[in-house]
Amino acid sequence: MRRFADRHPFPDPRDADPEGLLAYGGDLSPERLLAAYESGIFPWYESDPILWFSPDPRLVLVPSDIHVSRSLRKALRRQRFDVRLDTAFEEVIAACAAAPRTGQRGTWINEDMIEAYVRLHELGYAHSAAAFEDGELVGGLYGVSLGAAFFGESMFAGRSDASKVAFVALVQQLEVWGFHFVDCQIETEHLLHFGAVSWRRDRFLAALDAALEVSTRVGRWSFDRKEAD
Repeated sequence: MRRFADRHPFPDPRDADPEGLLAYGGDLSPERLLAAYESGIFPWYESDPILWFSPDPRLVLVPSDIHVSRSLRKALRRQRFDVRLDTAFEEVIAACAAAPRTGQRGTWINEDMIEAYVRLHELGYAHSAAAFEDGELVGGLYGVSLGAAFFGESMFAGRSDASKVAFVALVQQLEVWGFHFVDCQIETEHLLHFGAVSWRRDRFLAALDAALEVSTRVGRWSFDRKEAD
C-alpha cells in the first residue's frame, strides 16, 4: 500500500539510467522521502540539485539469511558492546556523515540530509542501532522503515566490530518482527560478507510491494529482549 507515493508520485524506477539516476530536484520533506522509499527510490547527492536513484541490480539482505562469521560470533558472545535502538539517532547520523569512505562519496550526508532524517526519526520512520562501549558511542547505523522493509542508509565504526555487532543485532531483531528484507542499496564487500545478494530491479520492486502490505512499525524501537527485562 503506497500511502505517500500516491500523493508525491515519482517517475517509474524502470526509467532510471544505467547508473540508477532517475530524477533530480524536489525537496527532502518527510512525505517526499517516504514516497521515494515506497517507490524503490532514495536520495544520494553532494550538492544541489537533489538526485534520486533506483539502481539495478539492488543489494538486499533477507534477515534469515544473514551470515555471521566465526570471529564475529565470538565478539557477540563477549558482549563487549551494548547495542541500543533509537537512543542516539542524531549522534549516529552525525558520525556516519563524518566517517571517511575510501572510494565512496564522503559528503553526501550533508546538513540538509541530517535535518531531513532526524525529522523522519522524530516521526517514527527512521531508526538507529548504536553500539556503546563504556558509555561511549563507538559504532552504529541508521535507516528508514516502511511496512516489512528496512532501508539501510549508512553505518560507521569507531572501534573494530562495533558497527558489525550493531548491524547483526538489528537484523536479528528485524527477523523476529517478520521483516521481509533489508535494502542495502549498493553492493559492497562488507555487506556481501553478511549474505546480502543482488536482486534485479523488477524482483526488488515486487518484493517491496509485498512488504508494503504489512503495517509499518512507527515510533521508537527497542529490542524485544530489553522490553522484557
